[in-house]
Amino acid sequence: MNKGTVHLALPDGLADWETGHTTAHLRSGQAHRRPGAFEVRTVGLGPDPVTTMGGSRILPDLVVADLDPADSALLILPGASSWDESPERNAPFTRAARAFLDAGVPVAGICGATAGLAREGLLDDRQHTSGAAEYLAATGYRGGDRYREADAVTDGDLITAGPTEPVAFAREVFARLDVFEPEVLDAWYRLFARSDASAFEVLMKASA
Repeated sequence: MNKGTVHLALPDGLADWETGHTTAHLRSGQAHRRPGAFEVRTVGLGPDPVTTMGGSRILPDLVVADLDPADSALLILPGASSWDESPERNAPFTRAARAFLDAGVPVAGICGATAGLAREGLLDDRQHTSGAAEYLAATGYRGGDRYREADAVTDGDLITAGPTEPVAFAREVFARLDVFEPEVLDAWYRLFARSDASAFEVLMKASA
């Protein structure tokens, strides 16, 4: 496992806001234990640019066929309308997720990506969450009894969250990758999720 590189999947129409906190703070050195601790590399189904839901165009750094868990610390699967509109098209991403989990490398999926993970069978035996239990039930998966009503859930190497929880999603990623000290992680979440001004001082001391 490459502890310095995180891979971000680029499904068509990906939801810009869902992974912004995660990737920005992984790359930023301001409050990390190690400045510039992680490089973020993007992964496409093919080499062509992908257009996000917000209209940004992103050129993939590599294609999913060349993605190797040994080269990564984490695979992030953002939500996108394409998870439901063309699930077979995005199947290479969830097959990659299976390879990552089999290799002991974490996977983090949010929003529609959780449906992709469900269709791949990766939620059948793991605690998880999503936007709603009914949303995942529609995939026909067998993990309904492991669904949890929570902002985000980590079960071993798998992290899941719903579309309204990008900050909690980032919190779980940071915890799994051991990015922040526990006190700093708590302050980071309180600041960005609850606008708790008292958390700012903790973060400033940590980055001094």
